[in-house]
Amino acid sequence: MKIVVLDGYATNPGDLSWEGLSEFGELTVYDRTSAELTLERAAGAKALISNKVFLDAEKIAALPELRYVGIQASGVNVVDLVAARERGVAVTNVPAYSTASVAQLAFALLMELTRGVGRHAELVKQGAWTSCPDFAFQETPQIELTNKIFGIVGFGDIGKATAKIAAAFGMRVLVHTRTPAPLAFPDFQFVELDHLLAEADVVSLSCPLSSETEALISAERLSLMKKSSYLINTGRGLLVDEEALAEALHRGAIAGAGLDVLSQEPPPSDNPLLHAPNCFITPHLAWATRAARQRLIDELVANLRAFLHGESRNRVE
Repeated sequence: MKIVVLDGYATNPGDLSWEGLSEFGELTVYDRTSAELTLERAAGAKALISNKVFLDAEKIAALPELRYVGIQASGVNVVDLVAARERGVAVTNVPAYSTASVAQLAFALLMELTRGVGRHAELVKQGAWTSCPDFAFQETPQIELTNKIFGIVGFGDIGKATAKIAAAFGMRVLVHTRTPAPLAFPDFQFVELDHLLAEADVVSLSCPLSSETEALISAERLSLMKKSSYLINTGRGLLVDEEALAEALHRGAIAGAGLDVLSQEPPPSDNPLLHAPNCFITPHLAWATRAARQRLIDELVANLRAFLHGESRNRVE
């Protein structure tokens, strides 16, 4: 059986192994594959592994031997699922492999916003502490999180993990979700979105992207937030109206933002958030700890093994 990994570099830049997939057949791994090269490289493959390479109906129709697509992510928007179903192509994803890593990065961003660890460490290297007349100094206000209100939008695995970290910091947690579960989580308060935005000192986005959540954080909703509040987005870039957020940051309408995702990745140089004040942006790396990437590969192997044994595991189609 021919197996092709179309874009493996982000998952495995060389510190892990694809060997587990090779036990099922002839394996070829490409670091990256352009749309123009997809059909050429996928030709004859029974199994394709894709992260961001889009497999639309036309491409699926042009690959008669294709029987399986393994998505190297939890999101499934890189495959035309209707076309896959019509062709009898199984599609699997990998949910929850990076839950802890993403939740932890949300707080890394928040700690930079509230304590300025990186900023102050750089100032020390530049000699600011050496030349200081006092034993300590601070360039930015130092903000304690205990007793602050943490608002989490979206309460899947990552939302739950992030909320638990917030609680461990001594924060009061508000949750907005389509499926409130106050009896299961009595320590958290489930509220409507506008209530959360108005009350929270920190608003953290963990909800999926859909037609209902695109531009969820709009100019109107940003206007509901406190001037002292922070926005954290480790979900999807399109959850936020970036022009509106940049404008709010320039006006000081909110205190800051920590973002691991943007509407276009990599971002164009004219993305307004690249030059917005008190906006910390990381390059979509929340998921990318070595531990999470190893779990991802292990799950890819387990999904393909299950398919070949006639079992349904993490099937989305």
